[in-house]
Amino acid sequence: MLSLVCIAAIAASTSPLAAETTRDSINVPPVLLQMIRDSAIQTELNLTANQLTLLREILGEVDGPWFRARNLKPDEQRPIVDQLTQTLASRLDSILDPTQKARLDQLVSQALGTRMVLRENVQAKLQINETQMQSLVDTFAQTDTQSFELQQAVVAGERSADEANTAINDLKAAERESLLKILTNTQRSKIGSLTGKPFDFASVKRTYPLAPELRSEGAKWIDGTAATLQQHRGKVVAVHFYAFQCINCKRNLPHYTAWHNDYADKGLVVIGIQTPETSSERKFDQVRAAAKAEGINYPVMLDAESANWKSYNTTMWPTVYLIDKEGFIRRWWQGEMNWQGTPGEQQMRTTIEALLAE
Repeated sequence: MLSLVCIAAIAASTSPLAAETTRDSINVPPVLLQMIRDSAIQTELNLTANQLTLLREILGEVDGPWFRARNLKPDEQRPIVDQLTQTLASRLDSILDPTQKARLDQLVSQALGTRMVLRENVQAKLQINETQMQSLVDTFAQTDTQSFELQQAVVAGERSADEANTAINDLKAAERESLLKILTNTQRSKIGSLTGKPFDFASVKRTYPLAPELRSEGAKWIDGTAATLQQHRGKVVAVHFYAFQCINCKRNLPHYTAWHNDYADKGLVVIGIQTPETSSERKFDQVRAAAKAEGINYPVMLDAESANWKSYNTTMWPTVYLIDKEGFIRRWWQGEMNWQGTPGEQQMRTTIEALLAE
């Protein structure tokens, strides 16, 4: 089972829309939340060392709620993400200078692409009328509906991910063509001033939140040595959630051990969080004996009260998160990594090696 490892993992999922669509029903990725944590964007904005420190403090406030919201239904998720985006924008407004604010606004519009027209300031500057706006909203709704259907076809095994991605890219291209047809020549001529100098968004690698720090309440480490993510800053960390009696977990455990054996001396830290699913898995001695029997020789916590499970809003045994040297989540996987022939473990290894090389 493959986790969602693209921007859509955090953005609100799209679903078939009602016949009468409004701009509030259109899927708008939270690009500000996603982009501001990446060093390429920070360099583009010429952030100072003090601004970077303040930014990290802000992200520490918004990232936890943002990450935990990823599993909510779209209608529950969207108001949370919107509020967090507003909070982030307000806080950034207090630490950026006018030049930085203007460039960030351009980058947000660039990242949104055609959907920049859903921003009130863009609508005002382009003087988009209500008839045009409704045509644009209808176009976006059609794209969202068809994209959702393609995603569902992948889940059902009716189409491959590559086929769906190609089709979705075609839909986006058609959306761009529709935008240009709906806008007047004068409106189109103003778009460049709203987006500014083109930025290569392919250089943006960090789009997920800061990993929640490990919580100690009700927890006990099987070797007696507590671990924190903060102490491992500068290293790549793999945090995996498991239950020792879970058969799917048992099939993943040798992979984690192999990662530890192969990459520990290169800067990888593996941490196991045993989150009980049964009464036996709440017994410390049994958890410790099971870890020994599996040959686990990296830190393992018995999270008896599931504090970390809740902090990460994990929903499945097993799940593993890859955290980069700066403490940001970069990828995660739910379920068996090699489920039904899926080369998941190799894909995760590739990501680990890329993170170690950064």
